[in-house]
Amino acid sequence: MTWPRPAGLALLGIAVLMTAGAGWLLFRTPSDLIGAFAGFATLGLAMAALGVTIEFRVRANPVGPLLAWVGAIVVFLAARDVYYRTWLADPASVPLDSRVVAVLNESGWWLLAAVALLLLHFPDGSLPEKRWSLLPPLIVVLALAQQVFGATPQEPFTEPMEGLAKPWGPPSDVVHVLSYVVNIGLILTLLAAGISLVVRFRRSEGVVRAQLKWLAFAGLAATAYPVVCLAEIVVTGRSGVVATVFGVVTIVALFCSVGVAMLRHDLYDVDRVLADTISYTIVLLVLIGAYALSALTLGLVVGQDSPAAAAGATAVCAVLLTPVRRRLQREVDRRLFPRTRAALLAIEDLQHRVHTQAAQPEELEATLRTALRDTTLRIGLLLPASTGFTDAKGAPVTDTGLVPITLGGTQIGVLASSVTTPAVLRVVATAAASLVEVARLRGELATALREVEASRTRIIQAGDAERHRLERDLHDGAQQRLVSLGMAMRLAQRQLPTGSVDVHALLDQGVAELATAIAELRQIAHGLRPTSLDDGLHSALAALTNKLPVPVALEIMSEPLADDIAITAYFVAAEAITNAAKHAHASAITVRVTQQADEVNVWVKDDGCGGADPRGGSGLAGLADRVAALGGSLLLNSRPGGGTTIQAVLPCAS
Repeated sequence: MTWPRPAGLALLGIAVLMTAGAGWLLFRTPSDLIGAFAGFATLGLAMAALGVTIEFRVRANPVGPLLAWVGAIVVFLAARDVYYRTWLADPASVPLDSRVVAVLNESGWWLLAAVALLLLHFPDGSLPEKRWSLLPPLIVVLALAQQVFGATPQEPFTEPMEGLAKPWGPPSDVVHVLSYVVNIGLILTLLAAGISLVVRFRRSEGVVRAQLKWLAFAGLAATAYPVVCLAEIVVTGRSGVVATVFGVVTIVALFCSVGVAMLRHDLYDVDRVLADTISYTIVLLVLIGAYALSALTLGLVVGQDSPAAAAGATAVCAVLLTPVRRRLQREVDRRLFPRTRAALLAIEDLQHRVHTQAAQPEELEATLRTALRDTTLRIGLLLPASTGFTDAKGAPVTDTGLVPITLGGTQIGVLASSVTTPAVLRVVATAAASLVEVARLRGELATALREVEASRTRIIQAGDAERHRLERDLHDGAQQRLVSLGMAMRLAQRQLPTGSVDVHALLDQGVAELATAIAELRQIAHGLRPTSLDDGLHSALAALTNKLPVPVALEIMSEPLADDIAITAYFVAAEAITNAAKHAHASAITVRVTQQADEVNVWVKDDGCGGADPRGGSGLAGLADRVAALGGSLLLNSRPGGGTTIQAVLPCAS
C-alpha cells in the first residue's frame, strides 16, 4: 500500500477541524458530553499526531498514515456523537438529514478496518506474504458494503439516534442476509489481520520481532473486539458498556504500543514487559478467585456481612501472594522469556564455576553467545591504558549500538550485538557486571605484565645498543687518537738520541691530539649525563633550545631536583622538543616543569601536525621506559592536526 506523502498531515488537519467544530457546538450548548468528548478527541488527536511523527521519521511506510487514520476516525466518531446529541437537544440548532444518519450508521466499522490494515502492514509497511495481497482491498470493500447495508438496517439506528425514522425503510430479506454475510466476512478479515501478526512474528527476528512483541497485546485485543461485541449482544441483547470500555482500552493500548514499537522499540525489555504483564494478570485472577472463595466459605460460617470474613479472605490472599507470584513468574519466564532467562542462568552457572576454579571469567562471551544463540555478541572491556573497548583477547570492539556495562556507577565495558535487542542486552549487562569486572581486572593485569616484559626487553636492548655505541665511539675516536699519540711518542723516543726529531713540534702535536681526545670523551659523557645540568635544569634546557629555529617558552621551577629526576626530566623535554621541531613542524613549543607534593610534572606542548605514535620508533617508547624505571608515567595526547602534548609524572621525595 502506498500513500501520498502528506496523507498523515492531512488527516491530522481534518481531525483538528472536527475537534474545533464539535468543541464550538459544546460551547454553544453546554452539556455533560464535554468530558467524554475531550477524552476521545485528545486520544484521537494524539494518535494522529503520532502517525504524522512516524510518517516523517520512518520514510515510505504506511504505518504512520494508517495510525493517523485511526486517530481521525476516533475524533470523527466522537464529533458525530456530539453533533447528534446537539440536534436531539435542540433540532433547530443544527441541520440534520435522516439520510445522512442512515449513511453514517455503520461508519464505526471503518475504525476496525483501519486497525486491521495497520496490523497487516506493521511494522515495515509490507504484507507478511504475497498471498495476503488480496486482504487489504477486501477489507476496504467489506467496510464499504457494511456502511451501505447499514443505511437500511432491520434494527434501530445506533445510539443516540435509535429513535429516528429510517428514510429508506426496512431492508428486504435478501439485503438482510447479505448484510449478515458482509458482517461476518468483515469480522473474519479482522481476525485474519491478527493472524498475520502471528505469521510475521514466527518468521521475524531482531528489531522486527521486538516491534511485533510490543504490538502483540493491543493488536490481538483489537481483532478480538468484534467477538466481545457479539458476546455482549448475545448476553444482553445489545452492544453497550463492556464493548465500549474494551474498545477504549484497546485503542489506548494500540496508541502506546505502536508509538513505542516504531520509535523506541528498545526503550524497555519487551520480553520482560510481556512476562510481567501475564504473570501479574494471572496472579490477580488467582487472588480474586481465592478472595471470593474464601469470603464465601467464611461467610457461611461467620456470616456474609461479618468483618471477620473479609479479614480472613484478605489474609488468605496475602499468604498466597508471594508463592503464587514466584511460581508463576518462573513458569512464565521459562515459556515467554526463554533466551534472557537462559542467559541469566548461564551467568549464574559461570559465576559458580569461576568461584570453584572450574572456569575462567573470560569464558563469559562464549557462554552468552550459546545461551542467547547469538554469534554476533561481543563483550568489550574498558582498560585504563586503552582508548577504546577491547575483548578478552585484546581485539578492538567498535560495533555500533553498544550497551554499556556499569558497576557502582562506573562504566567498565560494553555489550555489542546485531541480533539481540538492546533491551535484553541491558538485562544481561546488569547480571554480568561482576564477571566483566573480574575479566577486566585480569586483562588489565595481563596487559601490565606484558608491558613490563616488553619494557624490560626494550631496556636490555637499549643498554646493549648504548654499550655498542660507546664502544664504537671510543674505538673510532678517542681510542684511535690515544693509540696514534702513543705510537708517535714511542717513535720519538727511539729517534731522540740521533737528534733527528723536532721535539717541540712533536710535543705540540701530542698536546693537540690529547685535547681532541678529551673533547670527544666529554661529548660521549654528555650523552650519559649532560654537564649543563650542573647549573640546574633551566640552564640545561636553555642551552639546548638556544640554537633551535623554533621559539621555546620555558617555565621551569627554581627549586633543585634530585639528580636522577633532573636527568629524566631533561631527556623527556629534549626528546619532545626535538620531535616537535624536527617531525611535527611546530611553530611554538612550551615546556613547563612543576613540583606538587611528592611528584614532578614535566609538560611539553607544541602546535605541530600531531599524530605522534609511541610505537613508531620516535624514541617515545624509550622515554616511557626511562620514566617507568623511576616509577612514573608518561602520557601522550597527539590528535592529527591538533598538536602534541607530552606529560611525564615523576615521583620524588616530598
